[in-house]
Amino acid sequence: MFRALYDWTFRMAGHRRADRTMALVSFAESSFFPIPPDVMLVPMILARREQAYRIAAICTIASVLGGIVGYAIGMFLYDSVGQWLIYVYGMGEGIEGFRETYREWGAAIILIKGFTPIPFKLVTIASGIAHFNFALFVLLATVTRAMRFFLIAWLLKRYGAPVQAFIERRLTLVSWVFLAVVIGGFAAVALF
Repeated sequence: MFRALYDWTFRMAGHRRADRTMALVSFAESSFFPIPPDVMLVPMILARREQAYRIAAICTIASVLGGIVGYAIGMFLYDSVGQWLIYVYGMGEGIEGFRETYREWGAAIILIKGFTPIPFKLVTIASGIAHFNFALFVLLATVTRAMRFFLIAWLLKRYGAPVQAFIERRLTLVSWVFLAVVIGGFAAVALF
């Protein structure tokens, strides 16, 4: 199962529309989609290491633009779409306490959680719900997403061949670990 998905993703990474597809995934993940852009980012960089930083820049810009949509969902659509998404991701209870904490610690939350496997859409929607300063939100989202994606790009550009060989030799293990990290990100949100 993982081999077919890996091979397909790697083939797609070399496709002429790969940049647009990754941008779309990155945009959607920051506002409503549950799959992180790393699923496209990593194979694309492995397939085109010479373009690593360009790929990371596209992913960052799309993620921040999607984050603005997530912010708008929290700010303007909380009573309809926002409440539903918060419920789906298990954050329904204690939202007022979360708003207060977010008002006080929002900058740190955006910077830390934007860098982790915790779904970024939850950060963007929460920023809108808490009415966090929009300009500061965009700046912090840009910083944290750029740090994450450019770090991945740098690591893969520098150590790409051994990383690719490791992934291909241990694809099942890597896939299960990646899946556990994604699920762990959702679980961490539900616990906190």
